[in-house]
Formats: sequence, structure tokens, C-alpha cells
Amino acid sequence: MSRTRLTGKIVVPGSPSYRKDRQNLNLSIQKYPCIIVFCQNRCDVKNALKWAREHRTPFRVRSGRHSYENFSLVNRGLIIDVSEMKDIVYDPEQQMAYIQAGAELGTVYQQLWDNRVTIPAGTSHNVGLSGLALGGGIGMLTRAYGLTCDSIEEIEIVVPCEKHGAKVICASHTKHRELFWACRGGGGGNFGIVTAFKFRVYPVGNVSIFSITWNWEDFHASYNSWQNWAPFTDSRLTSQIELFASGTITASGEFTGSPKELEKLITPLLKTGTPLTVMIKSIPYIEAVNFFNSPAGNLAAPFKRSGSFIYEALPDKAIETMKQFLENAPNQQTTIWQQALGGAVMEFNPEETAFFHRKAIIAQEYNTSWTCKYQKQENICWVEGIRYALKPYTKGDYVNWPDRAIKKWPCAYYGSNYKRLRKVKTEYDPYNVFCFSQSIRPYPPNGHYWLL
Repeated sequence: MSRTRLTGKIVVPGSPSYRKDRQNLNLSIQKYPCIIVFCQNRCDVKNALKWAREHRTPFRVRSGRHSYENFSLVNRGLIIDVSEMKDIVYDPEQQMAYIQAGAELGTVYQQLWDNRVTIPAGTSHNVGLSGLALGGGIGMLTRAYGLTCDSIEEIEIVVPCEKHGAKVICASHTKHRELFWACRGGGGGNFGIVTAFKFRVYPVGNVSIFSITWNWEDFHASYNSWQNWAPFTDSRLTSQIELFASGTITASGEFTGSPKELEKLITPLLKTGTPLTVMIKSIPYIEAVNFFNSPAGNLAAPFKRSGSFIYEALPDKAIETMKQFLENAPNQQTTIWQQALGGAVMEFNPEETAFFHRKAIIAQEYNTSWTCKYQKQENICWVEGIRYALKPYTKGDYVNWPDRAIKKWPCAYYGSNYKRLRKVKTEYDPYNVFCFSQSIRPYPPNGHYWLL
């Protein structure tokens, strides 16, 4: 008989909040867990993992509900939700921040800003810090300070042990080093349940931002100008471009220098085509955080998203392909979004952390959403169609933008790092306790392949 009881806030079917509590951001994939436990501390997390193992109950781990394919949900199983574990403690002497795994990014930015420090992270306010950081983490300070995972100094994580057990360990540059390596880009839900991070922080004050918009006639010229400039300009400047099916192109960015310097840096864009709008200004960093916050990324809706990395500038044929797909998009909300990499991202070799795509110059995402069920297949086909059409010019995908349609996902997400990730998985989770359709697999014991 089980000796472990679930602790924390427990929600089951029939609970008043069940319908709201079971939903993730992507409403196109509906799942119905039998129990959701909102953990309040690491003891609740340990108990939930032990309970799931003792009862042989399928489970998933959830933080910010942003899993594009809803890998953090499971039918008739247990959801271990850490979103109510959200303490943030700043240590000014060490220039470190202790942040629990359930903290939302907007709250992290605001509380660190109160101390005039920050971490390089994403743009959606309600994304969970844990999933973002474990997959890599890109945002408007990426080229200046690196990926979110590059600033992690220590990870507190609950891992399986013994037959039905669970234990808390800390992984860092000196302790459980292979696990620490794997958790910086190896994705969430693969090795254990992260409960807290220790981050190195960076001082911040005012930053300069820009935004330039072109109309459709400047599609080729504006995109080509941006892609040949953005990944190679001053590393203090991180920029993005979004190509809208509605007929406009917008490039924007954040610079840790002055507006005068920024204006000089973006001259190649200013001289391209006929910009409809141009904005350059200096603002407090927290206002820049709000400026780049993606409203669409914060709203629950039926959607399909996927992505890839660009290692060399796209030729004219690929640019025309993007244009044609957008002109034949299923709706006006469809976009192709890209962010420049390079800079501090390339200061690491691909094998130094589990995040493999260090040499890519651009990360790109294909986005569409819909309102009626009958539109679902058309929108999914559009995303898969453009990903396939651009495949000759791109590589892989970002693990934080998972796509069930990618058959060779280990190579797409992790490249040559997958073999090492499997070794870490075999050491810390040999019985594949943490398992979902695109989770890292351990090596089989004694030559038997029942785990593959």
C-alpha cells in the first residue's frame, strides 16, 4: 500500500476551478487529467513524484502553460504544477538571483528591475521561467548577454531515485555537472522537476529601442537588408523582424547604448525601401520589457506554431517562398517571426551546453491561430507546408517550439548533443519515469530495447 500522500493544492474533476486549471495556452489540444496538484514547495513536488510512481500513474510537469504541443498535460493522469512556487530573492553581494521555477517572466523582470538588474530572457510576460530557461531562452538581450540558460549558476531539481522514491539535488558547474550541462538547453520535463534556479544577473538602466515598418512592396528589400545586418551588427543590439500576412513588415530591437549610437547602427535599415514608420528612443529597461511583450503570446487560443534555425542568409528563392506563403495564409493573424542570434550566443561552442544551435544566425517561428474548429486543419497544413518548403535553407528546430510533425526531432532539437543527453538521462532517469512523445530516451539496460 502507498505510504505517500499528495500535498499542496489539489484539483480534481468536479472541483470548481478544474476547467480553468486544466487548460494550457494552446486550446487546440484538449486533455483531461484526473488530478492537478499545485505544489507550494519542494516537499509537495517530491510527494507528487513519489505518489505518481507508487500508483504507476502517468504524469506531466507544468509551469507556465506555454507548451506548444501541450506536452505538459496528460489524459487521466497527474499534473505536477509548480506555478505557485514563485519566490524571487536578489543577492546584491553575489549579484545573483534565486528564482523559483514557477515564477512568470513579467514578474521576474519587474522584481529584478526594482534592484536595477535583470537576466536575458524572453518577451512574453506570462511564460514560465522554468520551461524557457531549460530549453535555452531567447529574447531582446540575447546577443548582449547570451541565452537565458547561459546565466544559470545552479539548479535545484527533484529526480527519481530507488524503486518509487524522489530526492532533491543541486546541479551546478561543480556538482552533478553532466546534469547541469543537460539542463541548459535540454528542454523541460526530461530529467526531473526543477524547483528553483540561481541566476547571474546584469545591471540595467535605460536602453534604446527602435521600430521600423515597411509595406508589402518592400518585402524582399527590407527582409534582405535585415537578415544581412541583424546577426552581425554590434552585439549590444538584439533585433527581430515579423512578416505579417496582413501586408506589413516590422523590424524592431533593443540596444544597451544611446539612441544616437543606435540610429547610426540601424542606418542600413533606414536606407532600405520606403519605411512607413520609424521610431528610435531611450526608455527605462522595464518599459522596453513592456514594449516587446507579445500580446498574442499571452492569450489562450487554438494555434499552431513551429520553427527552425537559419545558418546562412536566405537566398531570393527562399524569401519569395515566405512571401508567397504569407500571401496565401489561412488568416490575417498568420506571421513569420525571426530573431537575430550571434553575439554572445556564439561565445559557446555547440557542445558546451545542451543548446546545440549556437552557430545559427537567426531563429525563426511560424505562427497561426484560428477561431473555428473547421479552420484547424487548414492552419496546421500551412505551418507544416512552410516548414517543409523552407527546409532546404534551414536546420532543425528550437525545443521550446516543439512540433509533433517533426519525425527526426532528436536531431532537430539537439543535433549531435542527443547522444550525450541520452547518457545523462540514463544516469538520472534510467527507467524513463519522465516520458512524453518527444522526451529524451535513456539507453536500454543490458542491451534490451524496451525503452526505445
